[in-house]
Amino acid sequence: MTRNIVSELNLRIDPELPGRKDFRIGCIGAGFIMRDCHLVAYNDVGFTPYAITSLDRAQSEDVARQRGIAHVHDSWQELIRDPNIEILDIAAPPDQQLQIVREAVRETSHIRGILAQKPLAMNLPEAREIVELCEAAGIPLGVNSNMRYDQSMRALKSLLDQGFLGDRVLATIEMRAIPHWQDFLRRYDRVEILNMGIHHIDAFRYLFGDPAKVTAITRSDPRTDFRHIDGISQYTFRYDDDFLASSLDDVWAWPGGETEKDIYIKWRVVGTEGLAQGTIGWPNYPAHSPSTLTFTSQKLGHGWITPGWDKVWFPDAFAGTMAQLLRAVESGTTPEISGRDNLKTLACVEACYRSIAEERTVPLAEITDEMLA
Repeated sequence: MTRNIVSELNLRIDPELPGRKDFRIGCIGAGFIMRDCHLVAYNDVGFTPYAITSLDRAQSEDVARQRGIAHVHDSWQELIRDPNIEILDIAAPPDQQLQIVREAVRETSHIRGILAQKPLAMNLPEAREIVELCEAAGIPLGVNSNMRYDQSMRALKSLLDQGFLGDRVLATIEMRAIPHWQDFLRRYDRVEILNMGIHHIDAFRYLFGDPAKVTAITRSDPRTDFRHIDGISQYTFRYDDDFLASSLDDVWAWPGGETEKDIYIKWRVVGTEGLAQGTIGWPNYPAHSPSTLTFTSQKLGHGWITPGWDKVWFPDAFAGTMAQLLRAVESGTTPEISGRDNLKTLACVEACYRSIAEERTVPLAEITDEMLA
């Protein structure tokens, strides 16, 4: 059985938008992720990018012309001081976000919310400082964990919440990709888990909650010519109910030369009364390739059910990450993907690295008790 039943089953793939869309957004960064994801998604839903800045004034001006942004600033410091900016949208490398937030929280008279990239910082202590600075200033902090707004992840979350799969048994993600590592990462030895695997780690937390224990192994990526701990990575989360969630992140997905590429991200969740599986469309970017989901459930009879949608992870999911911050600012509540919540994602990342270094399974409480108490 194949049919489009998004509305019938209320799979809720679209983000809830704020009532007010004219919050003036100041954008720090003019690279790909801002130009082709943030700003495209914002324009599609009617948000209001007001000003932009980056390290290259000419690039900022070019992006401003492309995306209809009226104001260009010479530096992020100048943009932060602009009294017309209400929302700060940071698309800078994680090793630079702390210094930006330190400056931003001093401008509490006009900055009403901050959206930061993931990873929030290069390590958990710095991330905690960012969170505490925003909390002390009374500025809501959201994190751009945009895989939570991938359409297949939203639909899967709805299936789980409605009990169509029964009791959870096993979840897996398999990624075959060839990333282009950002140049700033050459200064660090944490690569794949912190910068790509974090999508899967945060998705596991979004879908299933916090694990009890984490086990990880890794090897270097033969393609990556700078020193690094984690190239090809495998990590497994174990929960108190015996549920397992495991991801294999293979960035050595193509040996090169005349061999064929086979690039994809697949996921699968099995429960006692059904299973769901699908793909993430991102590896096909810039082709318009929606993520997919197909599932079967004893509660719905025999056969496979395959919902469909036209939206894609990149760029459409980025409307969701900004929307959840704007809703929080509008209502005086905590963002759905708050900085405080994101510390638990980074604690899972830290547990992976400790597991790799010490060759053992790491209780998550061991990390949270040490670093978040």
